[in-house]
Amino acid sequence: MDLGVMVKLKDRNIDERFKQVKDYGFKYCQLCGWDTSLFTDEIATMVLDACKKYDITISTFWCGWCGPTVWDLYEGPVTLGLVPLDYRYERMKDLMAGSDFAKKIGVENVATHVGFLPETPNCVEYHSLVCAIRVVAQHCKDNGQYFMFETGQETPVTLLRTIEDIGLDNLGINLDPANLILYGKANPVDALDVFGKYVRDIHAKDGCYPTDGKNLGQEKKIGEGKVDFERFVKRLKEIGYDKTLIIEREISGEQQIKDIKDTKVYLEGII
Repeated sequence: MDLGVMVKLKDRNIDERFKQVKDYGFKYCQLCGWDTSLFTDEIATMVLDACKKYDITISTFWCGWCGPTVWDLYEGPVTLGLVPLDYRYERMKDLMAGSDFAKKIGVENVATHVGFLPETPNCVEYHSLVCAIRVVAQHCKDNGQYFMFETGQETPVTLLRTIEDIGLDNLGINLDPANLILYGKANPVDALDVFGKYVRDIHAKDGCYPTDGKNLGQEKKIGEGKVDFERFVKRLKEIGYDKTLIIEREISGEQQIKDIKDTKVYLEGII
């Protein structure tokens, strides 16, 4: 397993962001982009130049989408991902544009939050969502890519069922172990027994379970939350996972930098 870190594609300061990856001591990153106006040939060239300059490999392009986002357990189901009908069509276009951008920068994994997948498979909402995801995933397949679900907003068995029902051979999972806890959906070590064979990239992140019925649990520095990373990494090895662990710390400033550096040392010791 190789360690990497999350990089945000949010402006034209691309060289600076990839230099920071190098300064951290990483050779891998995930590139996360929400602004589709940046999915251009010019920006793609800048990304490729920075990767070459600093010897960085992008494991996955994480693609966002337009419209409202409320990251909680109450409004999240009606605002996030491809689940809400009001935003679905435009978001499908955003994800396909992200796939095209990922192709320009030579990245074969495209990940996103699809939303709160319905737990009940025999309803109209579930079947229409499966059809929508299949269209996006087929676009990725046509670009020679995997379409990957980031975990957290659904139980592991619901995600497994959705992948099986879509029925394409280019589907994968971007496993965020903390999200399974933050959303109160599963223990990430046990989740590997359900969908481990589909995992193609991982967010190294930690957190605690929700303490009320509306809000997510609190994200934590790795080692301070409920993810048992020693057991998690051991289980990853047992199932043959040999790809990347991408450190994600959802704060900003000097504390984020310190936590990323500390986490790198911590995970190196486990791996």
